Order: sequence, then C-alpha cells, then structure tokens
Amino acid sequence: IIGSGYLTACFAMMVGPEGRAVGIEHIPELVVASTENVERSAAAALMKDGSLSFHVSDGRLGWPDAAPYDAIHVGAAAPEIPRPLLEQLKPGGRMVIPVGTYSQDLQVIDKSADGSTSVRNDASVRYVPLTSRSAQLQDS
Repeated sequence: IIGSGYLTACFAMMVGPEGRAVGIEHIPELVVASTENVERSAAAALMKDGSLSFHVSDGRLGWPDAAPYDAIHVGAAAPEIPRPLLEQLKPGGRMVIPVGTYSQDLQVIDKSADGSTSVRNDASVRYVPLTSRSAQLQDS
C-alpha cells in the first residue's frame, strides 16, 4: 500500500492478529484513504478481524478506548510530550515521538513498571507539527 495507512499497516503486520495497531488521523478523508489502501493490501485481514483500526481524532489525545499501549509511535512533532499519550502508555512500554518546534529531537520515552518515565533524545529530526484539525486547515 502507498500513502496514508502504510505505517500503521506495517505495525499491524508486525504484531499480528494477537496484537492491535491503532491509527489516528484528524482529517476524515485520510482515514477513508487509509482504510481503502489497507483493504487492498496484505493487512486487510487484520482490519477485518479488528486488530488494525483507523480513527478520526486529535492525535495529541491518543485513543484511550484501546489503551494501554505497549508502544506508541507519533508521526508529527509535538512542542512537548502530550500527557494523554504518556497516560495511555503501558508500564514497560515505549513511545517514540518527535518533540520541538523548529528544532526537533526524536525522543524515546520508556515507562517503568512503577509508572516513572525516562526520556532520551535519539536524533535531530524535522517533522510536520502535531496539531488540531482546525489549526492544520487554517494553515493551508
């Protein structure tokens, strides 16, 4: 598959039918495109059985309905780590997220069994901003 949904489908293929991969996008048309792309791919069966899903929502808020998560990948840069995503990360889990505005770092956050977190900067990166639907559409 090409474009929207690709990375979420890759994650779903990695975790298989015993796992769950959730894609969040605040533009409804991109959720439709993601769903259509996956339906034509090797990951279609995972979407049919519910282990792969796409949702229209604000990515900064995560998707609490399927939490807690073993891993969270964020594909847009947040000015700071969104608290709802930390709350949805399972103890023992890992989040990878670009953080910053103009100057950004790919941060790896590990959550310990006691709920404490450790953060390390992995690389300097440049991602689009993690924002609301209205803010993104106002910019275009």
